[in-house]
Amino acid sequence: MKDKLLTPAYIWSFLSSFLMFFSFYLLLPILPLYLITQFHAGKSLVGIILSSYTITALFIRPFGGYLVDSLPRKGLLIICYCLFVAFFGGYILATTLLVFAILRALHGVAFGMVTISNSTVAIDVMPASRRNEGIGYYALSTNLAMAAGPTASLFLFDSFRNYTYVFMTSLIAGIIGIICAGMIKTVPIRSIKKNKEPISLDRFFLVKGLPCALIFTLISFSYGILTTYVAIYGADEVGLLTGTGMFFAIFSMGLVSSRLLAAGLMKAGKLNKVIFIGVSLMIAGYGMFIFLKTALSFYFSAFTLGISYGYVFPAFQAVFVNLATHNQRGTANSSYYISGDLGIGIGVLAGGYIADLNNYTTAYITGLGLVILGGILYKIIGAGYYEKNKTIE
Repeated sequence: MKDKLLTPAYIWSFLSSFLMFFSFYLLLPILPLYLITQFHAGKSLVGIILSSYTITALFIRPFGGYLVDSLPRKGLLIICYCLFVAFFGGYILATTLLVFAILRALHGVAFGMVTISNSTVAIDVMPASRRNEGIGYYALSTNLAMAAGPTASLFLFDSFRNYTYVFMTSLIAGIIGIICAGMIKTVPIRSIKKNKEPISLDRFFLVKGLPCALIFTLISFSYGILTTYVAIYGADEVGLLTGTGMFFAIFSMGLVSSRLLAAGLMKAGKLNKVIFIGVSLMIAGYGMFIFLKTALSFYFSAFTLGISYGYVFPAFQAVFVNLATHNQRGTANSSYYISGDLGIGIGVLAGGYIADLNNYTTAYITGLGLVILGGILYKIIGAGYYEKNKTIE
C-alpha cells in the first residue's frame, strides 16, 4: 500500500511554511521603495541594507543546522518562529535608517533559523518512500507565498499608500503561522547519535554536498536581483509605471505549474533532469526579460522564470537531503539554504552596486551569465557527483 503523504502534520507544516514566507515576501517589493522614499537612501545603500538580511541568515545557518540536529526540532521551531515574527513589529517602530538597518540584519538571523527548523520538521513527517515528491509539493508553500505576498503587498500599497499596513499584515500572517506550527504533530525518528562525537565541519555544513552547493550559489545569484529590483526595473527600464505586482502573480502561476509538470520526474527521482530543464527555461526567461523590454515579454518571462525556479530550487533541496543521512537532515537543509542565501545575498548587494555604476539591465545580464555557468558546471560535475554519492534512506 502506498504511504500517505498528505497527513495532518504535513498539511500544518505546509501552512506554517506558507505563512512564514508570505509575511517575508509581503515586504520584499516595497522595502527598496520604502528606504528610498522614507529615509532617502541611495541604491547602493539600499542593496547593502537589504542584503544584510540574507547575509546574517547565511552566517547563522551552519549553527542552525547543528541545533536542529541536536535539539527537539518542534520546540526549536516554535521559539525561532516567534522571534521571526516579532521583528515585523520592530519595523513599524523604527524611526531612523540605522535602527531599521540593525533590525533588518537581526531579522535575518531569525529567518535563517526558522526556515531550517520548519523544513526539517516537514521532511521528518514525510514517508521516506515519497520524500522527493513531498519536498516538491512542500516547495509550493514558498511558491504560493511568493505569488500572494508581493501581489498583496503592492495592492495594499497602491490602494492606501501606507507602508504600515503592509508591515501589520506581515505581523498578523506570522502570528497565524506560529499557531499552525504549534499544530504539527511530530513523529518519532531514529535516535540522533548522542555519544560524544568530535565537533567537525560536517556537523555545520554538509561537506558531501559542497560541489552542488557551489553550483546552486551561482544559479541563485539571479534570483536575488530578480525578486528585489523587479519593480524598479519594470518602471525605469521597461516603462511600466504600474502593474509590476502582476509580475509576481504570473511568476507564481509558473511556480505552481512547475509542480504539476515536474511532479512525475521528482517522484521518479530524476532530479538531474529536473534541474537541466529548469536551467534551460531560466536562460530562455531571462533572455526575454532582459533583451525584449516590452510589457508582453516582461509578463511572459515572469511565467517562464516561475516555472524554471519551480523546477530548480526544490530539486536542489532534494539533492542535498538525499546526499545526507537521517541525522543530518538539519545540516542538509542548512547547507541548501546557505548556498541559496549566499547567491541571493550577493545578487542583492551586487545588483544595487552594478545598477549604480550602470543600470539594472547590466545587473540582470550578470545574473544570466552566472546561470549559464552554473548549468554548464552541473552538467560537467554536479549530475554525476550526485548520482554517485546519493544516500536515500
